[in-house]
Amino acid sequence: MHYYEIAPTVIIRATSAVFTYYHEAELAVGSIVKISVGKKELIGIVVREVPKPEYATKSITEIIEIPPLPIQLIETSLWMADYYATHPALVFQAILPRGITRKRRERTSNNRVTNRDRTTIVFNPEQQEAIKTISDMTPGTALLHGITGSGKTAVYIELAKRVLQDGRSAMILVPEISLTSQLVAEFTQHFPDIILTHSRQTEAERHAAWLDALTSDKPRLAIGPRSALFLPLKSIGLIAIDEAHEPSYKQDQSPRYSALRVASILARAHNAKVVQGSATPLVSEYYLALHAKRPVISMTKKARLDSADPSVSLVDMTKRGHFSEHRLFSNNLLASLREAFANGNQALIFHNRRGSASTTLCEHCGWSAICPRCFVPYTLHADTFTLRCHICGNHEKVPTSCPVCYSTEIIHKGIGTKLIESELRKLFPDKVIARFDGDSANDETVENRYQELYDGSIDLIIGTQVIAKGLDLPKLRAVGVIQADAGLALPDYSAAERTFQLLAQVVGRVGRSSHASSIVVQSFQPQAAAVQMGIAQDYASFYTQAIADRERGHYPPFTYLLKLTCVYKTEAAAIRNAQQLSLKIKANYPGITVLGPTPAFYERQRDTYRWQLVIKYSTRTTLVTIAKSLPAQWQFDLDPTSLL
Repeated sequence: MHYYEIAPTVIIRATSAVFTYYHEAELAVGSIVKISVGKKELIGIVVREVPKPEYATKSITEIIEIPPLPIQLIETSLWMADYYATHPALVFQAILPRGITRKRRERTSNNRVTNRDRTTIVFNPEQQEAIKTISDMTPGTALLHGITGSGKTAVYIELAKRVLQDGRSAMILVPEISLTSQLVAEFTQHFPDIILTHSRQTEAERHAAWLDALTSDKPRLAIGPRSALFLPLKSIGLIAIDEAHEPSYKQDQSPRYSALRVASILARAHNAKVVQGSATPLVSEYYLALHAKRPVISMTKKARLDSADPSVSLVDMTKRGHFSEHRLFSNNLLASLREAFANGNQALIFHNRRGSASTTLCEHCGWSAICPRCFVPYTLHADTFTLRCHICGNHEKVPTSCPVCYSTEIIHKGIGTKLIESELRKLFPDKVIARFDGDSANDETVENRYQELYDGSIDLIIGTQVIAKGLDLPKLRAVGVIQADAGLALPDYSAAERTFQLLAQVVGRVGRSSHASSIVVQSFQPQAAAVQMGIAQDYASFYTQAIADRERGHYPPFTYLLKLTCVYKTEAAAIRNAQQLSLKIKANYPGITVLGPTPAFYERQRDTYRWQLVIKYSTRTTLVTIAKSLPAQWQFDLDPTSLL
């Protein structure tokens, strides 16, 4: 008789992750089984064989007739549970497809395409050097720091070819489903069958892709967002993370994992290599790579030798004379749009909608209300007409005049993409206009309309972050940024970094061909470093400034963060419990920094009140201990990418 610890995919007890069962035959770790718990029948995963216990055990009810999960995926899952203070059941729910025991008709995977390898990529010296460096390096992580248009995708393709030739599988991660179509189109020119997975597929399609990976007897290439990490490929040699700076690589629901961290652990288990590709690497990741002496590979030239740099103009939004034709669109921007349309070309208007919440600034000089303790922008609370810091709780009355220029032109407003769309339709009624943002209908997404974007049948594209990254549109000649500093008004330590990234990325949508192109950037704070450096795509200068700011403010990578949020029916209960927990943590952990309590960025949700604490400490294990001992009304996020 054999005895096994089985991890159910449902939480039975908060303090217990595994239960012991017996089976007559020997089972491999990673086998998926059915077990009875009380009167319920549950799915479980065999995590280890153990000696016969002294207490009575039940028999495993049934063995699910599919191959066992790779041991490396089991090890990574157990690491995730520990590292992110999450019950293993929730992790195993994330790695298994829904309806795993459901009987399905035999189906051919629709992820496979006919091999069309007619394309030979001619690599420039920088691409050749990147391929050689990554091919020759020891297993672990490399940063591929290539400007937009430098040909990072071609490097991924060549690395994947080499890995597959060595008999190992490769994963290509993308931050957004909308970017999958373009990447798959490029990879299908070189690979005969690709496993594609993403959340817009049906349950049956995702199950088929997962099973395809599990049962494949040869090395495979898989493409998908962060969840593609959990495809059960047997021997992985490469994980390439495209646009590795994107916040969507951090899961915002339990288990709140970073795909960058999980990829490094999964790669270690497979003795594989990770490539983080980005034109704007995360400041923390760049710092860690330098200090760990891992390869940081620069690609500073455009892949196309004939590419022409775009003309860039920065419009000061405090000078209303620049807006004599329209209050939202400068004369420069309108002229740029008209020129693009007159030549039968395409234009793109970008607006960072996340920054369109009410903020406080001077329309005359561009001054913005900032917390003197945390150096992040204040948030306007309209009900009490106060400015409050959502990190430390500091608050002030709203000024009636600007403390810098004494102007009374203090504004509290933002601009939304729907307003931009309606105004542009009035100005250009004969043009095909499409808006892409979080409110877009399912059939109006970038993914579903990618061909229209690519062939130029959409004249004017309006959107938020989804259009700022990754897209390569051959007919695009004009780019406009409505308010470049909008993101700077967010009360978050990473606000400047996100602003820099978005501007550098959106500027990189043009200048990829020999055609002349133009970029018009509008800003209330044209002298802000993140705006200036973003437009110039000057990562080196931005990194130097940002890392100094992080060290001075004790933010990552110089400390670890834990964000705690409580949810109560009344504001008084939320405040009282937040204060009590703050005092308890300070008493139990001398020397720890607790910021708050403060209202959460979205203080009221679904008739509940949310208050938060932000904890900084030099030892991450201490934060894990705190996270594991929270009262029931508290939620936590270890290593948050944002404090909002």
